[in-house]
Amino acid sequence: MRRYLIAGVLTIVGIGATAVPARAQAKGAAESSAAASINPKWTAPKLAWGHPDLEGIWTSDDMRGVPMSRPSEFGTRRYLTNEEFDARAKERATARKVDDARTGTFRNEEGSRDFGYTSMVIDPPDGRLPALTAEARTRPAVRGTAGLGPFNTIEDFSLWDRCVTRGLAGSWLPVVYGNGTRIIQTPDSVIIAHEMVHETRVIPLDGRPHLGGGLRQLMGDSRGHWEGATLVIETTNFTDRLSIPGTAARTSEAMKLTERITRIDPHMVEFELRVEDPKTYVAPWTLRMTLTSQSGYEIYEYGCHEGNRSVPNSLSGERAYEKEAAENARKGLPPPERVFEKVNGDDRGR
Repeated sequence: MRRYLIAGVLTIVGIGATAVPARAQAKGAAESSAAASINPKWTAPKLAWGHPDLEGIWTSDDMRGVPMSRPSEFGTRRYLTNEEFDARAKERATARKVDDARTGTFRNEEGSRDFGYTSMVIDPPDGRLPALTAEARTRPAVRGTAGLGPFNTIEDFSLWDRCVTRGLAGSWLPVVYGNGTRIIQTPDSVIIAHEMVHETRVIPLDGRPHLGGGLRQLMGDSRGHWEGATLVIETTNFTDRLSIPGTAARTSEAMKLTERITRIDPHMVEFELRVEDPKTYVAPWTLRMTLTSQSGYEIYEYGCHEGNRSVPNSLSGERAYEKEAAENARKGLPPPERVFEKVNGDDRGR
């Protein structure tokens, strides 16, 4: 069977990506071991009413070793070679050891499988985000502790800082912790509940139209349907108050997101997100992740405000900066420099 796959071309039914030669995948990569890769006739189990079974807790933890935009040296190549994959696997093994030593209990925030994708973005073919429109480049960036401040009022903080939302795309994308998502299905709806910031969408499958354009929501207005074994969710009616993590611009009210969710293994779900926002990007773009189940993973209450120190720490830091700036001015010195610091792979203003 493996010889057949290596000689042929693998296409996973229901996933909107171009067929890719199976031989391009590293032998040890987790995507090569998916049931639908090993056996093209594999199908997901069905629920009592006939829909494919997507239920369970899935996480994007295993994607933490995959860059969002593809490094230029890979060109249009979607998969690592065996040698490149081996190097990534060593890096991920080190990250897991560090995580285990730091926490004392390994909760899999660093994942447990290694994938051979060169990037999460798969369209455009070079795996890199399209350019911003001229209008998008003039929009003020989303504020927050990932920026340089100043921090004076609540409006200087992002909605994530304030425990409100990460936005629809951000709720799927992997960060340092809390990357779980629970999927629950009924005959006429799908419920998607994210771990971080505890957002939940109840998505109708009954063909009802979207809400009128006058009603805008932070997570948009979602409607779903099945295309074979793939759940397709189209979401519109967004606000313009958010950006997609890993990108450089605030998105617009014209944005449309299309999610495609396909079970490809008892422990893997293929997830694609298509971004169409002609006011922000000069072309649509698509990212792909493989969500996985992790042994013993549980979703606990996300009591964000009880432990959230982003806002008070940033405000107190701003007051300290002002005090130092005033002291420098008294001495005839320039104000202190605002700098960025890498924290868990993220740029954080300090």
